[in-house]
Amino acid sequence: MSTPPRVYTPGNRVEVMGYEPGFIGSYYEATILTVLDDGRYEVIYKNLVEDEETKIPLKEYLRPQDLRPRPPPVREAIEFKLTQHVDVFINEGWWIGAVAAKDMDRSVYLVYFESTGKAAEYDSSLVRVHQELINGLWYRSDP
Repeated sequence: MSTPPRVYTPGNRVEVMGYEPGFIGSYYEATILTVLDDGRYEVIYKNLVEDEETKIPLKEYLRPQDLRPRPPPVREAIEFKLTQHVDVFINEGWWIGAVAAKDMDRSVYLVYFESTGKAAEYDSSLVRVHQELINGLWYRSDP
């Protein structure tokens, strides 16, 4: 049974799910601007721009199923475990990966991305716990 789409109002902070090839497994921070009569939402992105020169924030019209609320912040410090799913902030969005190695002396994680088959090192400040919204409740990833 699938969860019905959420209802958002202008000003709500959301994440837009990447669903096109090359963007699957990514989430981009945005804010709801307007609710359209056809049920879609106009959003403005926090980090994506229309043009690199003008830096005008990108706006887009999206369906409810392309959106989710922003995950709640995790207050306590977390040291991620090997194989744990995490989100890494790269390319202006959050990308889902798994911890492949860690070097806590340098505060660095090696994260593997299944969507690309590649791994790279990231400073721990760019890594957050991965959370999934299931039936209206947030669940953290476990190792």
